[in-house]
Amino acid sequence: MSIVLDRPLTWQQAAAVANGEHLTLSDAAWQRLAQARAIVDAIVEKGILAYGVNTGVGGLANVIVDRPKQQQLSRNIVMSHAVGVGSPLAGAETRAIIAAAINNYAHGHSGVRPAVVGQMLALLAHDCIPEVPSLGSVGYLSHMAHIALVLIGEGFAVHDGQRLTGAEALARIGREPLVLEAKEGLSLVNGSPCVTGLSALVLARAHGLLGWADVAAAMSFENLRSQPVAFDAVSLALRVSDGMQETGSRLRALLEGSAILAAAAGRQTQDPLSLRAVPHVHGAVRDALAGIGLAVDRELASVTDNPAVMGTPQAPQVYSEAHAVAPHIALAMDTAGIAIAELAAMAERRIDRLVNPHVSGLPAFLAADSGVASGFMIAQYTAASLAALNRRLASPASLDGGITSGLQEDHLTHATPAALKALQILDNAEHILAIELIANAQAYDLQQGGHARAPGTEAFYRDIRSALPPYRDDRPLAGDIEVARGILRRGTA
Repeated sequence: MSIVLDRPLTWQQAAAVANGEHLTLSDAAWQRLAQARAIVDAIVEKGILAYGVNTGVGGLANVIVDRPKQQQLSRNIVMSHAVGVGSPLAGAETRAIIAAAINNYAHGHSGVRPAVVGQMLALLAHDCIPEVPSLGSVGYLSHMAHIALVLIGEGFAVHDGQRLTGAEALARIGREPLVLEAKEGLSLVNGSPCVTGLSALVLARAHGLLGWADVAAAMSFENLRSQPVAFDAVSLALRVSDGMQETGSRLRALLEGSAILAAAAGRQTQDPLSLRAVPHVHGAVRDALAGIGLAVDRELASVTDNPAVMGTPQAPQVYSEAHAVAPHIALAMDTAGIAIAELAAMAERRIDRLVNPHVSGLPAFLAADSGVASGFMIAQYTAASLAALNRRLASPASLDGGITSGLQEDHLTHATPAALKALQILDNAEHILAIELIANAQAYDLQQGGHARAPGTEAFYRDIRSALPPYRDDRPLAGDIEVARGILRRGTA
C-alpha cells in the first residue's frame, strides 16, 4: 500500500515511510513542483536578487554569483555543507528525513526540479540509504547535505547491506547522477526536514513505549499488591486530563479480575507515588505527546525553505525569511525528551521496589537462591544509570545558542540535536522498561499464596515467558534485557 503525497504528510505517514512504506506524489504535487521551478527559472532569467540563487550563502549572502557559476554554486553548497561526523544514522532515520524533505518541496515554494524529487523517491523505493553521519548540526544543513551527495553521485549509500559510493548506488538502482541547477543546492540542505523526519520517529516510538509502560506499571502494581482504588474512574475524573483518563482506563482493564489484588485489598491506606501516580505521570506524557504531534504536523504543513518562492513565472516573488530555524519543533523535541525521561525514571523507581526486600514482600532481589544468587540486584543498577543518563540528556538543546557564519546566524535553536537526543532517551527508556518487564515476570514466579494474575497481565507474562525462562543466575542477564527490549519494540502493547 502506497502513501500518496497530495496534502502535507502527517507525522504518522512520515513514520510509516521511514519504516518502509512506499511514497508517491499526486499529479497536483508534481504540478506544484514544476510551477515552483518555473518561478526560479524566471528569477534566474530576470536577474532578480535572490539568496542562494544568485548570491552566496550564510556570511556570503551579499556576494553576487553570476549566472554561469550558479550550477557550480549549488554543487559547492552540497560539498561544503557535508561536514557530518560520528556514526551514521539508522536507515529508518534517514528515510524519515528524505520523506520530510520531499514533503517540504511538494508545497511548491522551494523550486527544486521534479527530477530532484524523483531521485529522492527512487532512493526510498529501492531502500538505497545515504550514509548520513549523525553529528555536526546546530539545527539543519549537514544531514541533508550528505543525502544530497548521493543524488549527485558522491558520498556513500547502503543498498542490500553493501556500502557503495554514491555513483555505484545510483547505478545499482538504474539512476544517473544529477547536475544541480540554480537554488537546488541550497534547497537540498535547507529547511527543517531533518528534525521533522526524526521527530515523526520519536513520536512513533514514544507512543509504542507508552503502551508498554502501562503494561509494566500494571504488572509492578500487581506484584507489589497495591490498592486499585487509586485508579478508580470517579476519582481520576476529578483531574482534567484526557491522557490521565486514558491511562486509568488501560490500567483498570489490565488489572481487572486480579486475585492477587483482591487478596491484598485494604492492606494499606495508600501506595507510594511510583505506583499510585502512574495515571498522572503516564497521562501527562500522553497529553504532552498529543501536543507534540500537533507541532510536528504543523511543521510538515509548513514551508521551511529559505528563500521561499511565490507568484508566477511572469511575476516571480522571492522571500528571504527564517522558516528553516524551526524553534517550534526544537521546543517540542526538548519536551519529548523530558517526557520520556520522566516515564523511564518512574519505571526505575518501580524496579527498585520490586527488587528491594524491605518493601517488596518478595525474595531479595528476585533471586532464586538469595545469597548464592544476586538475581536482579545489578539490573536495577543499570536502570538507575540509564535514568541518570536520561536526566543529563533531557537538558534542553534549544537553549544552547551559539554563533555561526560570521554573525549572520547568531541565534541557533539546535532542533535536530533535540530530536537526536530524544531518540537516545528513547533507547535508554526501552532498556529500563525491558528490565521492569522481566523483573515482573520473575516476581510473578516468586509470588506466594497461589493467587491468580489478572487476565490482562497474564497475557503479557506468558508473552515474556515464551521468550525467556525464569532467571537463576545461570546466564548473563544482559541477554534477557535485549530479548525483552525486542518484545516491546515489535509492536504496540
